[in-house]
Amino acid sequence: MKLRALLAMPDLRLEVVTGEDALDRPIRWVVTTDLLDPGRYLRGRELVLTGLVWRSGPADSETFVRALVDAGVSGLAAGDLAFGTAPDDLVDACRRYGLPLFRVPADVAFATVTEEVVRHLSGARAADLTAVLDRHRRLVEGTGLDAVLDLVDRDLGMRCRVLTATGRLVAGPRPPDPAALAGAFLGAPRLPHHVPGLDASLFAVAEDARCRAADWFVACDGDFADWPAERRALTGELAAIVALERDMLDDRQNADARRAQELVTAAVTGDAPTLERSDALSDTPLVAVAATGRGEPGPDEVRAVLAEVLRDASPVLGLVDDEIIALVPATGRDVAAEIEDALNALSPGLSGGGVAVGVGDTARGPDLRGAVEEARHARRLAAARPSPVCVVRHHELATHVLLLASVPEDVRRMFRERLLDPLRAYDEEHGADLVRTLETFLRYSGSWTRCAERLHLHVNSVRYRIQRVQDLTGRDLSRLEDRVDFFLALRLD
Repeated sequence: MKLRALLAMPDLRLEVVTGEDALDRPIRWVVTTDLLDPGRYLRGRELVLTGLVWRSGPADSETFVRALVDAGVSGLAAGDLAFGTAPDDLVDACRRYGLPLFRVPADVAFATVTEEVVRHLSGARAADLTAVLDRHRRLVEGTGLDAVLDLVDRDLGMRCRVLTATGRLVAGPRPPDPAALAGAFLGAPRLPHHVPGLDASLFAVAEDARCRAADWFVACDGDFADWPAERRALTGELAAIVALERDMLDDRQNADARRAQELVTAAVTGDAPTLERSDALSDTPLVAVAATGRGEPGPDEVRAVLAEVLRDASPVLGLVDDEIIALVPATGRDVAAEIEDALNALSPGLSGGGVAVGVGDTARGPDLRGAVEEARHARRLAAARPSPVCVVRHHELATHVLLLASVPEDVRRMFRERLLDPLRAYDEEHGADLVRTLETFLRYSGSWTRCAERLHLHVNSVRYRIQRVQDLTGRDLSRLEDRVDFFLALRLD
């Protein structure tokens, strides 16, 4: 309800004394007071009624009005009983502070004003409740989120849209920069969050979600800090409706999910008859993907993230031993690059955790088991690396990296330290740069000339340094075995 509505109540006969340009301010409640400084009893957006008993002199009007303005009062209505009309000092104070002032006729009781305003406020809230129920009804009838957001926009002047953490628009009008909204949602220190550059307030759909990368969010125009309590409460209700719609969508997809799980299980176990009966997998070249979360993202969150990231590819997703397996049509796409780029963008919303992903080679029906095993081995290699988001491709499995990843960390550390620590200690004491020389020497396959050119040294200087490496470690760099040991130690460093 707005101040302007007071003038349309014939039983009150209120008149505007000053503040005609601010009559669109909302009224939350009505308070009657005769205290000179009633600020501690006010919460904001009230219509204050006063009989001016607090006024003992002109200076009191300044004190009283300033207290109302500091408390965020919407308007003041003064009775005529004591003075016959509002004192000039009160009118001047209201005008200076921009506080709308109404005159209450002497024959209209404050109780009548209060009763009439409260009745209208209650009616407005009942109308809001009816609108809420209507939105729910429309949703259940299957008109979807766009109808709900249209109602909110049309009835309350509140433009909202629903997006995924990748910036995909789920419902509502398309925002100018969906990717920027998604980035702000993922990186916000807390929610709700206002994005000044886009003048949008962001709300999580699932308030208790640990992994924003797997969540949807609601973006509403404006700064939520300036909204009345009722509007902020409405956004909570709207988020609940969106969560309901998402749950309904999940329910509708359950049959597809069960079928996908059967196909993934068949691919893992090599169940050829099941794969052959599947139209989706029989003749389609597929890329196998395996993924697990690091820390907070659990299997459900990882599945949701992968489903969103690979949405355009229509993947088949399933769960095997807490590992998400995806079979992705390989029609000319670099699946590994797509996943890596998307996960890096989503990384701020991974709750301080991360995702390890392995990507196998392309395969068809009967060969899928091998491709899945390849993807799962690659995923284990990714999990052994420290990067929060790590994607390992199948071709890396044919290198020494896979062997190194399978060695326990304490063994790797001991191997590295025994070979390289003597060189590091010598470098630190003498500034000899033996480690760098050794690395360059191995990179150029033991070529003295190319190593010297690379390091801008004389060949004899390189020979001297390599001899020091051999003396300090007891190894012989003319032997292939010793060169391999140093190469691996440097890769572990």
